Amino acid sequence: MPLDLRLDIPHSARMYDFYLGGKDNYAPDREAARQVEAVFPGISVCARENRHFMHRVTRMLVAQHGMRQWLDIGTGIPTSPNLHEVAQDVEPQVRVVYVDNDPIVLAHARALLNSSPEGRTAYIQADVRHPERILAAPQLTATLDLCQPIVLSLHAVLHFVPDESDPYGIVRRLLDALPSGSALALSHCTPDFDPETWARVVDIYRAGGTPAQVRSRSEVERFFEGLDLAEPGLEVAHRWRPDPEEVPRRHFPGPEVNDATVSLWAGVGFKP
Repeated sequence: MPLDLRLDIPHSARMYDFYLGGKDNYAPDREAARQVEAVFPGISVCARENRHFMHRVTRMLVAQHGMRQWLDIGTGIPTSPNLHEVAQDVEPQVRVVYVDNDPIVLAHARALLNSSPEGRTAYIQADVRHPERILAAPQLTATLDLCQPIVLSLHAVLHFVPDESDPYGIVRRLLDALPSGSALALSHCTPDFDPETWARVVDIYRAGGTPAQVRSRSEVERFFEGLDLAEPGLEVAHRWRPDPEEVPRRHFPGPEVNDATVSLWAGVGFKP
């Protein structure tokens, strides 16, 4: 059965691909993304710094905490290096299960399955709003050992889960299924530095059919309740353990990297 890619409406994963300069996006995605850029020129900075954070936190969790398993939900269109490539560059035995609900991500999933021989990757087509389906997927238990620590990776996805879909309950359900020593790595867009602009960005996503809700620092902190936050705690993404080697990669045309252009709270918490 052919995939229904729904290319007639914008999708958050394809808009994100556009912000990163990717090619896997279509006219409705580009139109909506340009509307966002018009009201928030920093959106490309936000997208890039989100990926830099994902890279840093992945390397840190492998090298400093010995993590070897990831459940990455809201994966998005493959953009090299993907999470497993970053992790397996440090430790080839890392295993990663990717989860996304966009059929176009499934169409490109081959790029997510090029694991090292020592490790393993798998892909589940599912929505973060249905955690039971993710936890019941055979690909999960075939790839990860649920008795050993797992990193729950939720990068730039929960701002597409409004309160009526119970995002805090979703995160709690997923964490409850993971053993002690597991970790939550999370980034989340925030209106804290420019509320009026982010209200307009949310309106654009909603008008295109994508539910969206950005959250304040205290609201993002709630996702880490009961977890032990790693230093430096919840921080704007580019300030979370910055890597001097990333600085040259920030010299892109357009807005500078600062709290307002990044507008992402990011952090890591460990399950006791």
